[in-house]
Amino acid sequence: MTTSENSTVDASIVSTIKRVTWIGFWVNAVLMVLKIFFGWYGHSDALVADGVHSLSDFATDLIVLVFVGLAYKHADNSHPYGHGKYETFATLLIAVALLIVAIGLGIGGVRTIMAFVDGSVLPRPDIWTLVVAIVSIFAKEYLFRYTVRVGRRINSSSLIANAWHHRSDAISSIATLVGVSASYFLGEQWRILDPVASLLIAVFIIISAVQIGQPAINELLERALPEDEVLRISDIIKSVKGVKDFHHLRTRRNGHTVMIDCHVKVDPYITVTEGHDIASAVESKLRDSYGRDTVINVHIEPFKDA
Repeated sequence: MTTSENSTVDASIVSTIKRVTWIGFWVNAVLMVLKIFFGWYGHSDALVADGVHSLSDFATDLIVLVFVGLAYKHADNSHPYGHGKYETFATLLIAVALLIVAIGLGIGGVRTIMAFVDGSVLPRPDIWTLVVAIVSIFAKEYLFRYTVRVGRRINSSSLIANAWHHRSDAISSIATLVGVSASYFLGEQWRILDPVASLLIAVFIIISAVQIGQPAINELLERALPEDEVLRISDIIKSVKGVKDFHHLRTRRNGHTVMIDCHVKVDPYITVTEGHDIASAVESKLRDSYGRDTVINVHIEPFKDA
């Protein structure tokens, strides 16, 4: 594939990520305003908490839009292995944003629950809080399914992370709906379920933040690919004609790309050109499986039969 073709493919991927993210951006903007306004107007801590969660979605959409253009830039003198870590960094920022939001929501929920226990009467939520929660559930579940499908198709970790952020918002809206419904229909003694729902939302967001952030941290710390992927790479290398053995296999991720280093042992009596051809065949087979942007370093060594 030529450089111009590579640039066209990268531009297409960036365009796809931006298009999907802009859709989520505007949906989150509308939901954020609706939830916070009707949560405040309708006396629902859970819906306000859900609205703040949508605010974090809104912010993470901005993060993806800013960093995605950098992540798909071609390698240059200052970044000889490409700019894939920008996408990893964006994913980590999303996780951190989720964690900060969750802690804030949890503190607010605990304070309201303590006030109720001390004898404060919580106001009854407005009927519109139920309507907004239902709209949010359907809108965010649609965004999740759409975003994760595209993210998996183009192998974008930041887009997949953002998709799970949409899913976490959909589930938090379900908790909101349960809490608000109980507070609205079951009477004064049940109104504590509204702040309890906001607390549950905070716990769920923390779990989502950890699930999203852990792979990004592993990548930044240069952790190897999962064992099943390493075994798959080993099988691919062994399948190449002329490979007698191999060792020193090292793997890691760089954003949306995979990096593979290995030492391949070949017949010591073949020519340099033949050895080079074997190395090229190994690289070609690996790129067929892991994409044209895969960074591969193959070192050729003579095979010595024990």
